[in-house]
Amino acid sequence: MINDKLASLKAGPMLNAYPDSIGGTLGDIVAFLKKPEMQQVFQSFYILPSLFNTDLDRGFSVIDYGINEELASPDDLKTLREMGIDLKLDFVLNHASVLSEQFQDILEKGEDSKYKDFFINWNKFWEGNGEMTEDGYIQPYPHLIKDMFFRKPGLPILNVRMPDGTEVPYWNTFYQEVRYREVSTQELMKKIKVQYTTAEKLAGIVNEALAAGKKPKQIDFGKYGKYADKVIDLLESKREYLGQMDLNIKSPLVWEFYDDTLRKLKEYGANIVRLDAFAYAPKEPGLRNFLNEPGTWDLLSRIRELADKYGLTLLPEIHSKYEEKIHEKLAEEGYMTYDFFLPGLILDAFERNTNEFLLKWIRDIQEKKIRVVNMLGCHDGIPLLDLKGLIPDSLIEQLIQTVVGRGGYVKDLHGSKNIYYQVNATYYSALGEDDRKLLLARAIQMFMPGKPQVWYLDLMAGKNDYEAVKRAGAGGHKEINRTNLTMEQIEEGLKKDVVRKQLELLRFRNTYPAFGFDATLHVLDSAEDRLCLKWEKDGYSATLEADLKNYEYKISTSEN
Repeated sequence: MINDKLASLKAGPMLNAYPDSIGGTLGDIVAFLKKPEMQQVFQSFYILPSLFNTDLDRGFSVIDYGINEELASPDDLKTLREMGIDLKLDFVLNHASVLSEQFQDILEKGEDSKYKDFFINWNKFWEGNGEMTEDGYIQPYPHLIKDMFFRKPGLPILNVRMPDGTEVPYWNTFYQEVRYREVSTQELMKKIKVQYTTAEKLAGIVNEALAAGKKPKQIDFGKYGKYADKVIDLLESKREYLGQMDLNIKSPLVWEFYDDTLRKLKEYGANIVRLDAFAYAPKEPGLRNFLNEPGTWDLLSRIRELADKYGLTLLPEIHSKYEEKIHEKLAEEGYMTYDFFLPGLILDAFERNTNEFLLKWIRDIQEKKIRVVNMLGCHDGIPLLDLKGLIPDSLIEQLIQTVVGRGGYVKDLHGSKNIYYQVNATYYSALGEDDRKLLLARAIQMFMPGKPQVWYLDLMAGKNDYEAVKRAGAGGHKEINRTNLTMEQIEEGLKKDVVRKQLELLRFRNTYPAFGFDATLHVLDSAEDRLCLKWEKDGYSATLEADLKNYEYKISTSEN
């Protein structure tokens, strides 16, 4: 079922970048898009959420949806609108930063905060459904938690200190970090009433231990043990947090927040709103807390009612196995969905010189009327778990080994062995840094059903950035495909044949009348090592003949 907004959605190419990916600011990207080489190339622009006031996860931990003044300005967004470029922006449904106004109000006022139910108090959620532990949190009964889906070891809890000194556990699905600030000699003198020399010794012991990564209760106070309880209490009262706290979607204030956020995104120029982490938001004891039914669909339905007020198209983002058919369910409910299958399918087609599974996926899209945003690379890596059930597991393993052999990194799904979530690499490097393969992949993407999304680094034939991974340290594997480019690098890149030809393909897709969601795609008969696709609309046609063995292609057009 295609709703009215989807029926009117334009299918032209969409740039995808962080606001600082090119030149360092969104203003620089605007200047890039104004270049003669970039005219009529992109219809849309997906700006990743570091556009907003955020702290962690390169933008996906949102403090508030104000514009990040270091990276962008309202004038930049206005200019993009004036250029005729509509926007796709992120809305993170499941969580907000611990530094958000709402959570900071809880830290300041505790039970007196009007936002006390804005986030999920773990103990209130599980009350009557578990046993209280010595550490002050409820351990849910095993039968209620056995199917729950947690993204990290242990329970998803962040213990938070209230103004009265009590500890309250809050639901925290994603990142968390607790920091302890150093103490000064004079602070110890005032707070625990000790002499200057003693305070100086204590400060040295405490600060050295904190610098070594110890928590307050792990500090060995030696002969100053009689001061331990007071010093620990002081350190805990100065505790600072980073993290993404889960929102309580049963709170009316959360829904006011959702409404206000969608209004802001529309004012910024959004046409499509990507719903991040939506599947984690509905929670009930005993359910999976990931894609719960009917809770997930009830949530999306209510969000769509709000989005309809502002004329926004929703794009729920979820990684799932093909065999689970969640993409089909989204389509049945009238939503766009991501084509996370295409990147791996093209790699498979090139490695085995066959159109086998590409054709199978095209038939699926057409028969089931699935409206997609497709891509090659993106900020998150090359998804491969998604292919399970569409292609054999043995072929998925071969793809993983191929990309890793070309310098990529494997990211397992939450540490589970042999359950692959994504491989981190630039798409160019995943293709063996072969210009012919990148151009053919881009040509196929342009002729696939859906709205093509183009990662800026793929456009510039970017290679794996191992230095960025080293700089990022533990967990920094994604930086391999997130290199920020200077304007000088962009100028040099625009001279490359592989870049110029991609721009020609994008411009053709954006301007030639044969394409669109209201156009017709024909899959033409061909040999197994060929892919022949023909688009028709209003007397115009465009045909791609792709050679999956020699990595060559030809595009022909006709019109009345």
